[in-house]
Amino acid sequence: MAKAKTAFVCNECGADYSKWQGQCQACGAWNSLSEIKLTSSKTSARVAATQDARFGYAGNTTGIQDLADVDLADVPRFSSGAYEFDRVLGGGLVPGGVVLIGGHPGAGKSTLLLQTMCYLAQQQAALYVTGEESLQQVAMRAKRLGLPTQNLKMLSETNVESIISTAQQVTPKVIVIDSIQVMHLDGIESAPGSVSQVRESAAVLTRFAKQTQTTILLVGHVTKDGALAGPKVLEHMVDCSVLLEGAEDSRFRTLRGMKNRFGAVNELGVFAMLENGLKEVKNPSSIFLNRNKHPAAGSLVMVVWEGTRPLLVELQALVDDSTFSNPKRVTVGFDHNRLAMLLAVLHKHGGLLTSDQDVYLNVVGGVRVLETSGDLAAIAAVVSSFRDRPLPHDLVVLGEVGLSGEIRPVPSGQERISEAAKHGFKRAVVPKGNCPKKPIEGMEVIGVERLSQALDAIFE
Repeated sequence: MAKAKTAFVCNECGADYSKWQGQCQACGAWNSLSEIKLTSSKTSARVAATQDARFGYAGNTTGIQDLADVDLADVPRFSSGAYEFDRVLGGGLVPGGVVLIGGHPGAGKSTLLLQTMCYLAQQQAALYVTGEESLQQVAMRAKRLGLPTQNLKMLSETNVESIISTAQQVTPKVIVIDSIQVMHLDGIESAPGSVSQVRESAAVLTRFAKQTQTTILLVGHVTKDGALAGPKVLEHMVDCSVLLEGAEDSRFRTLRGMKNRFGAVNELGVFAMLENGLKEVKNPSSIFLNRNKHPAAGSLVMVVWEGTRPLLVELQALVDDSTFSNPKRVTVGFDHNRLAMLLAVLHKHGGLLTSDQDVYLNVVGGVRVLETSGDLAAIAAVVSSFRDRPLPHDLVVLGEVGLSGEIRPVPSGQERISEAAKHGFKRAVVPKGNCPKKPIEGMEVIGVERLSQALDAIFE
């Protein structure tokens, strides 16, 4: 009997090798190679032909078409029942789209999808496939949350072929697969959750979604680092990848779009975990601005841009004498290397030396700042804590700081200033290039070009 051919595939980037090695040469990850069994091209073609005959696939018959002749009609969408979820998806669910939802255990992935499916089942055919829980457990959760359970079809199955056969009979418009890591195909000789099983199962489900215009929502596990588990090719297959995050001691959850073929990426939706499930927060700035009544040194408000909307968050800094030869630089929600760079700019162009100080920087509410608009706010918070000078509550700061000490404008600056004015802020220190052409009622906008000018305007 011929020996089965094997290959070793990197879980992080999908690169393959003929033999095992400790480090992936493509992405540099350590201990990320997993062994998979290869099938011959004849076997793969036979399996594909069997699936075509079994599930009624006709293959690709569209043929070649000029780009100018492609129909530009809007892609039809339908609501998930939650405005925040629709925002992250780019306006709603798309027929034939495949959405991958990841998150830590207990983040609320199953709760969010169960609420969504119970809402959609009242309008169209919906199928919820659970492979990790029993039907009784799902029913108990739905009863506890007070959800309407009529018309929602349930299936407890881990075999992909059986799931597709059932879907062919029920013809649902939306399917939830909870989760992709426990699904398996009969033709692959490896355990569920392995690289080959996850990759091939996702490929079969994606093909089914495209052929039948069925929307499929896949639940994915995450690693201890917070990245989606399984082969990296899984994220390339799907149309949309979102991540549900939340601290263990916080009742708020953030849903962030990591990839979206039908909308903007890095869109952020905020939910509150209550006794009756996840409830959307339509004004996230209000929950991140729960500040102390009395001004405190090192506390400042900045405006970050999340997807297609501005978000006001509080930034806190603590500067203290260091007892070590190598002072600490600790950040939560802010890039650690960028803080080190900003402290060097502050010393060079602001005249403030922090090489003998421990610096701690925290973005309140678990928000992660992924852009450069918080540079000036971070420097201002550090100076405020170092000098022990509280800043007024009605002050908002934004702007990117360059290595030569210049203050660079940020995208959508006027929209950020208008959002701050809506929340009662009276004074804003912004890059000169972001100053509004028309004055904003009740808001004093100060445009600055250099770091020294900004510090003088903030600490006047």
